[in-house]
Amino acid sequence: MDTASTWALCIALLVPFAGNTLGAASVFLLRRGMGERLQKALLGFAAGVMIAASIWSLIIPAIEASEGGPLPAWFPATTGFLLGMFALLLIDRFTPHLHVGSDEPEGVHSGFKKPTMMLFALAIHNLPEGMAVGAVLAGFLAGDPGIALPAVVALSVGIAIQNIPEGAVVSLPLASNGLSRLKAFGAGAACGAVEPAGALLMLAITGVATPALPYILSFAAGAMMYVVTEELIPETQQGRHTNIGTIGVAIGFALMMVLDVALG
Repeated sequence: MDTASTWALCIALLVPFAGNTLGAASVFLLRRGMGERLQKALLGFAAGVMIAASIWSLIIPAIEASEGGPLPAWFPATTGFLLGMFALLLIDRFTPHLHVGSDEPEGVHSGFKKPTMMLFALAIHNLPEGMAVGAVLAGFLAGDPGIALPAVVALSVGIAIQNIPEGAVVSLPLASNGLSRLKAFGAGAACGAVEPAGALLMLAITGVATPALPYILSFAAGAMMYVVTEELIPETQQGRHTNIGTIGVAIGFALMMVLDVALG
């Protein structure tokens, strides 16, 4: 593995995880928890980043990678996107979890306690982000001309930035639901390990079937969009201060778009 590939691998695996860990550390700083306005703004910001990343970092490269192939360029991107949405739907349907701010568990019935179910919700959320970074990294390592090292850096940094508020949104409620601040930080940081695992999964799949790269890129996009539409956007539009969540979406989208276009 050459130097550029080594750097790309380290950035893709460590930078998003570091963002999540930094966000989880806010449990030591925000002693009184997180206000409703701030939570909606941060959730909206995360949604905006994920939407922009799905388009510029995943779907567009998937279409470009399919051009000149035996199938229409839109076919792999469409197929992969829908498969990603369906896969997350199944995971969401059968994994017991509890979203932040909700008292009604989702998924199959289980005897897990509330903090554990909240951790499962974070894991479901983080998996598509890791898959997205892994898919772009796989494209770079496979020599796809449309995916350069700056594209890996842009997506990794963008995901890391939105992981900071994500880590805070999760670790603070865990502390409020009975865990010590140290355990809440440790649990929030540990859940961030799902992202490197998702990235390695995409690398493994691409290594076995390199021609499937367009499907893998768009699959990750579909998985992320499921999280956005099922979890993040609805949470920003419940109760009061919904406009703050909408502003957060706009800022997150704009920031990720600039990162991808400027660096990618």
